[in-house]
Amino acid sequence: MELTLASFYRFLPLENLKDLQEEILKRCEEGEIRGTILLAREGINANIVGRREKLDEVIDQIKKLLNCEEVEIKYAPVTDYPFKKMKVKIKREIITFGVPEANPKERVGIYVTAKDWNNLISQPDVKLIDTRNEYEVKIGTFKGAINPHIHSFRQLRDYIEENLDPQKDTKIAMFCTGGIRCEKATAYMLHKGFKEVYHLKGGILKYLEEIPPEESLWEGECFVFDDRVAVKHGLEKGSYKLDPKTGNPIPIDS
Repeated sequence: MELTLASFYRFLPLENLKDLQEEILKRCEEGEIRGTILLAREGINANIVGRREKLDEVIDQIKKLLNCEEVEIKYAPVTDYPFKKMKVKIKREIITFGVPEANPKERVGIYVTAKDWNNLISQPDVKLIDTRNEYEVKIGTFKGAINPHIHSFRQLRDYIEENLDPQKDTKIAMFCTGGIRCEKATAYMLHKGFKEVYHLKGGILKYLEEIPPEESLWEGECFVFDDRVAVKHGLEKGSYKLDPKTGNPIPIDS
C-alpha cells in the first residue's frame, strides 16, 4: 500500500479548541487519515498518514480551519499505517516545556537552512547543543554536538540554567528532530538574555532529506516517533526497533 506520512507544526493563537478538535477529527476520518494531532492555544502539532491525494486535501482543510496558509510540511513514504487510528488531542502545549515566557509566537532564534548548517556549526566559537532526549542522542547526532543528557524536554531548562551563560556563550546553535523543540528552546534562551541563538530550520529530518551523505556532518541515525523508529539520509528507514521492555530504540539484529 502506497501511503505518505506528513509531519508539521505551527505556533499560532488558537481559540475554540473543542470545535476545532471535532471538525479536524471528522475531516481526517472522512479522508481515511490516521495519526495524532495535538491542539493547544499556542498552535498545532501533527503527524498523520494517508494516501497522498486524500492527505493533501485534509491538510488544506486544516489550514483553512486554522486560517493559516504558511505551514512547512515534511513528507515521507511509508508502506503501512504506523498509527492504529486517528487521534486529535487538546493539550496545554503542543510541545511541553512549562515556561510561558518561551513563546515562539513572540520571538525565536535565527533560522538556519540545511544547506547553511554545516558552515555555522563548523565555526569554532559556536556551541552546538542537541535538545533531544538521551535515548535519541545515543543513536545519532551532529559531529561535535553537546549532549545535555536529559530525559524529557522540560529538563532542558535546568541544563541551560546550570551550564550556559549569556555573557560567555555568545553563539549558540540548537537542533531537534523536526524543529518544534528548538522553537521553544531558542525563545526561552532569548528570554534569558542570550543574544545570538540559531536553530536548524526543519530540523534533522530536513537536513537528512537535503544533504547528501558525503557532505554530511550527521553521525548515525535519527529517531522518529512512529513505526519507522529511525531514519537515515534520504529519510530511508533505519536499522532500529523499539525495545518492548523499555520502549527505547535498539538495533534490529539485537
